[in-house]
Order: sequence, then C-alpha cells, then structure tokens
Amino acid sequence: MTRLSVCIEMFWGDLPMEERIARVAALGFPAFEFWGWKNKDIPAIKAAMTEHNIPIAALCLEPGHSLIRRHYEAEMVQATKDTAAVAAELNCKTIIATVGNTIDDESYEISRRRVVRNVRAIGKVAEDHGLTIVLEPLNTLVDHHGYWLRTMAQAVDIVQEVGSPAVKILMDIYHQQITEGNNIANLTEYIDEIGHFHTAGVPGRHELVGGEQDYRAIFKAIDATGYDGYVGLEYRPTMDTEESLKQALSLVED
Repeated sequence: MTRLSVCIEMFWGDLPMEERIARVAALGFPAFEFWGWKNKDIPAIKAAMTEHNIPIAALCLEPGHSLIRRHYEAEMVQATKDTAAVAAELNCKTIIATVGNTIDDESYEISRRRVVRNVRAIGKVAEDHGLTIVLEPLNTLVDHHGYWLRTMAQAVDIVQEVGSPAVKILMDIYHQQITEGNNIANLTEYIDEIGHFHTAGVPGRHELVGGEQDYRAIFKAIDATGYDGYVGLEYRPTMDTEESLKQALSLVED
C-alpha cells in the first residue's frame, strides 16, 4: 500500500512545526516532510518525532535552486555536508535538490555539463553519508517560470550520466501533469531512477480528488512497481485541513 508523507509546509500554516507533526501523527500518517531546514527548530522537531513516533521522509538541500550555478561546486559540496548533518540528527535519508533557472547566455549542453558535474560532486557526499539525493523537475507553465529541469526524460538523462546509487529523481505528479502528462507510463518506465514522489491536484495544486488526475489509479500504478518509499502530499487544502488529509488517506486505504 502506498505510504503517504505529509509536507507540513503546506498545512496548518499558523501552527509551529512540532504541532503540525503531532497532527500528522494523530491522523495516522506514517511520515512527514518539510522543505528547508535553516529556518527550523531542529531540536523541537526531533523531540516531536520521538514523542509521536513518526519519522521524517525528506527535507530539502539548502541553498536550493543552485545546482546550475557557475563556479559553485565547492559551495554545493559544503551545503550538502551541512544538510547531511541535519539529516543525521533527524534520521532522514532523502534529500530533495532543486536545480535552478535557465542561464540565458549559455547553451543547454553547457548548462547540462555543469549540472552533471555538480550533482556528481554532491552525490559523492550523499554516498558517504548513506543518503539519497532526489532531483526535482518542476513545471514552468504555472509555478516556476524559467526553471531548467522540466521533464522526466531530462532528469533521467542527468541521473544516468551521474551514475551514483545515491542520486535519483523526485517525480512530482502535479508538476509532471502540467509539463507533459503521461504520468503512469513515465513512473512505470523510470521507477528505477525514482527515489521519492510528490502529489497535488491539477489544476490549482489542491486536493487529490476533483482534479484531472485519477490518484487511485496512480497509487495503484506506483504500488505495482514495487516502490516502497514515501509519496508526499504537497498541496494547499481548500477544505478543513483534517478532512482534506483524511480524504487523501482514503485513496490508499480503499
């Protein structure tokens, strides 16, 4: 059965992170996740994890959107080491990495070579720390204009050239539906390169029910691949938060 992780950045925005963790656990979810760690009270989060017996599925590499930057390899290696230290404190094994925006005055291939070089460098750090870096393609039509890494095929190309067991892809079903669709075929074809999933309804980035995607079918397709990682809920609720999350849970419990 699909294991859902709640991205607490998107829910209960008026509550401290540790209270959000408590609510996720009370609803019966097996894990939670968040974005950047630099603005978080890590000891408080760790205490909440222990109190409520719930693990963290993923957190983000900081700084984000930097893997395409020129002359930034050493800084990204250090950033990965710093993030790895926080991940170790929380026993988090998956680190989300965003690439950054297209550089207008250079060709795709030059940017690609730099991204591969930088990802290979941080992948070595991840290997040393027992972590998995997941690269996230994002849509450029609605949410992230100018972002460089867009399609699953593009991400697979990068991951395969890097050639590290510690580097995989975060397939965000919401972003990929907007960019290219074909989600079930793509996740099935590329499952060996996928290390994490995110979900949200299209259009609007709201609940999984009521949009143009059939998430019951998508979850069944993920299960059919044998994937045993987490699938993150990363959407903005339009109804009562608890009821919204219960609705999402029902899609994997039916």
